Amino acid sequence: MSAPDRIAEFVAATREAFVDGSLTRLKLGGYHGDEAELKSAEGRKVTIKAGERLSLVFRYKTRDVTKNLSVDEVAALLDHGLANQWRSARLETTGFDLQFERQGDKQRLKRVDVAGRAKPKAGHDRAKNRPITDMSAVWLHALGITGKDGVVRNDAQDKFRQINKMVEIFAPLIQGLKAESPVIVDMGAGKGYLDFALYDYLSNAVERPARIIGVELRPALVEAGNALARKSGFGGLRFEAGNILAYDASGADAVIALHACDTATDDAIYQGIKAGAGLIAVAPCCHKQIRREMSTGAADDRLDFLLRHGTFMEKQAEMVTDGLRALLLEANGYRTKVFEFVSDAHTPKNNLIVAQKGNAGSRQAALDRIAAVKAMFGVEKHYLEGLLGA
Repeated sequence: MSAPDRIAEFVAATREAFVDGSLTRLKLGGYHGDEAELKSAEGRKVTIKAGERLSLVFRYKTRDVTKNLSVDEVAALLDHGLANQWRSARLETTGFDLQFERQGDKQRLKRVDVAGRAKPKAGHDRAKNRPITDMSAVWLHALGITGKDGVVRNDAQDKFRQINKMVEIFAPLIQGLKAESPVIVDMGAGKGYLDFALYDYLSNAVERPARIIGVELRPALVEAGNALARKSGFGGLRFEAGNILAYDASGADAVIALHACDTATDDAIYQGIKAGAGLIAVAPCCHKQIRREMSTGAADDRLDFLLRHGTFMEKQAEMVTDGLRALLLEANGYRTKVFEFVSDAHTPKNNLIVAQKGNAGSRQAALDRIAAVKAMFGVEKHYLEGLLGA
């Protein structure tokens, strides 16, 4: 049997199992395509408003992306992917398992019959695999996420989803820090949604205790946060009153900031760099400083077709701001990634900058790139440059 025939047979078996409802799981592994951080994918059949779909979760190094694909889309993905991007695939059904493997020009297909495997339920409303599982937690109710019945309130669904996603992203990054009990400083903590969720998960789910400090300017929120931490029995979580830029973050292993407005995000990044934190992670909010610079500066004439439109100017200012932040982090010794941490259907401020100390590449190359970007967009100086003394 030729390689294309093996792939065709696997695709046909998957299509048939999808249609007759016997498909229990589809797994793809050994990815070697253009997306450097993509590792594997796993899917099951679901029924949603649009009809029957394969809910395929693409697992990246720091995030998961779920796509609900029709049977034709699944077939097209497998047909191309098994030939070019995935080295292995496994189809599990109620009657057999089918394993596809590719090594160089050699392809192998192995079928093993199984018995007694239950037919899967295709409902899309099964319990979701989320980090936060104890819905009776005191802090969930106190922060307005759950009602008295321990069920997530309708008006808190987006917030609950965001918190879970942030814990899902942050937990493995924090677990990768060298410190046995890492110190995490959350700049502009607000009510401390993430701090409570992260502390709960690290202490109870993965047994990797951490010390978390929420820095918040409003004394009332600091007092309420500390009271709730005591009530929850979270001895390693505390809140302190203070301004981000004035706070002494020395000794922090990780500095995080979610939706600190405009240059407050830069204040948090600067504090992380100054502390030598192993991890800096920020979700920016507002990008006023660079937009003002771009509005008054002399950008490359070739960008006029974009920058003369207000809506495009705003989007470009956001990308330039965060792109320069990433480059400045790289110039200061951090490996940096920028990605969406949650769908923009839930929040328009959905980008996350994650920086890990070490192996950042050439400082001079990053500085040269910063200079070129500023010249292109008519930016005189990024606020973070001033903080860093550049």
